[in-house]
Amino acid sequence: MKRIVFATMIAVACASSLAMAADPKQPAPDLVAKGKALVMHGMCHDCHTPKTFGPKGMDFDWSKSLSGYPAGQPLPPMDKKALTPGYWVMGTPDLMGWVGPWGISYAANLTPDPQTGIGLWTPEVFIQAMRTGKHMGAGRPILPPMPWNFVADMSDGDLKAVFAYLKSLPPIKNVVPQPVAPPDVK
Repeated sequence: MKRIVFATMIAVACASSLAMAADPKQPAPDLVAKGKALVMHGMCHDCHTPKTFGPKGMDFDWSKSLSGYPAGQPLPPMDKKALTPGYWVMGTPDLMGWVGPWGISYAANLTPDPQTGIGLWTPEVFIQAMRTGKHMGAGRPILPPMPWNFVADMSDGDLKAVFAYLKSLPPIKNVVPQPVAPPDVK
């Protein structure tokens, strides 16, 4: 009898542990892994992750993964030639700030920080933003060089996987500068 009671207690404890581990608010690990692969293959880190520079050249600062243009970093100058359609676009050496006919744009913070990143976004808002090229799906335009028009062709499942991965990252508080509209070019 003692063995049955003990075995029952162990079974209840194991079932409780499994129930706590399967948090319905957390995406499945395979969805997060798929999202990570899509982010890596899509080269999102090239623009959205701060860089370090050393003897071997540029590398990613993985401690600030996908946190966007670093707050406090000097802003790139706006060369009027870059604002004129037909001229080359200019970027900062770390590929995080860009000047072109649209003005100046900065790589967004894609971490789940609720104030400076995508922490308040839902999968639906993320998908809408990627489909429309509008911040939060209805706000200001998502500016070049962000290739949202190509990302828009991804399936809902792939976009949900990317979003699940981004939400799994540690939140990093980083206030990215707002885009700057171009002045009248004469």
